[in-house]
Amino acid sequence: MKHANIAVFVPHNGCPNQCSFCNQRTISGASKQPEPSDVALACEKAMQGGCEGADVQLAFFGGSFTAIDRGYMLSLLEAAQPYIKSGFLNKGIRVSTRPDFIDDEVLSLLKEYGVRAIELGAQSMDDSVLSLNKRGHTAQDVENASKLIKSYGFELGLQMMTGLYGSADEDSIDTAKRFILLSPDTVRIYPTVVLPGTMLAELYLSGEYKVPSLDESIELCSHLLEMFDKAGINVIRLGLHAQQDVCENYLAGGYHPALRELCEGEIYYRKMKYALEDKPQGNYEITVACAEISKAVGQKKKNINRLSDLGYNCKVKGDLRYKRYELTVKR
Repeated sequence: MKHANIAVFVPHNGCPNQCSFCNQRTISGASKQPEPSDVALACEKAMQGGCEGADVQLAFFGGSFTAIDRGYMLSLLEAAQPYIKSGFLNKGIRVSTRPDFIDDEVLSLLKEYGVRAIELGAQSMDDSVLSLNKRGHTAQDVENASKLIKSYGFELGLQMMTGLYGSADEDSIDTAKRFILLSPDTVRIYPTVVLPGTMLAELYLSGEYKVPSLDESIELCSHLLEMFDKAGINVIRLGLHAQQDVCENYLAGGYHPALRELCEGEIYYRKMKYALEDKPQGNYEITVACAEISKAVGQKKKNINRLSDLGYNCKVKGDLRYKRYELTVKR
């Protein structure tokens, strides 16, 4: 079944903090606060855009949906009700918010208005990292909110960032482990990207903060992706969306429009290298799932070239019986 998300951005509205990394206008490409009429217009456009037979969900992004003015929040939800009642929004509504703005009262309201999925911008489960980056909540807030959301029957999504100010690979790995213990339905992983007009930009330009490079982000995020995959948790996003403002204006960090594919390629490289390391150098055939061939080969044949440098001349072929990340090697 095809899935269609109708995204409505509520940029930095209601958030009580100015987090170190946040520039919602650059991230989302939006600066205007949406009106209820904008919600209706987005749904009408989607109805005319060929969503027949798809799972359709309206998504309010921006990271602080339950922190905005209550009357305004309800007006946005109310605008979606005709499309829920008609069956067009057959997957209801998804919202993104802060873990410290979740309680029984707001969850009851969200349930009443057809919200099915709630994503929490947790970013880290290390309190020192959260404090340094001006998040305004704790790891315990994330745990409490996650458990409460699940108790109401919502789909739980958790979002994390790597490479934040004061962060190291070890605390990102620990964050992933603690996410897994909370059993979210989905996860998003965002390597830090330094955007102009943020605290991180000031720290970066002063030399106080060293942001991980793209290659360093790929190495770490590939391990995180594999951890969540083994736990059966769906990573629905890895890296910022390829917005023009981000591409043109970011200062440094782990940004690439095809970041997930690069990370998946790194997983395949590690698996292929491990499978070959006890074998003599020479020619080999590597079999993977048909849909995974390009990832195994690597962007611009990066993986094949790296294996060649180690003395293994490899060809990759596909097999419909294989699953993602599954592979075999033979001469």
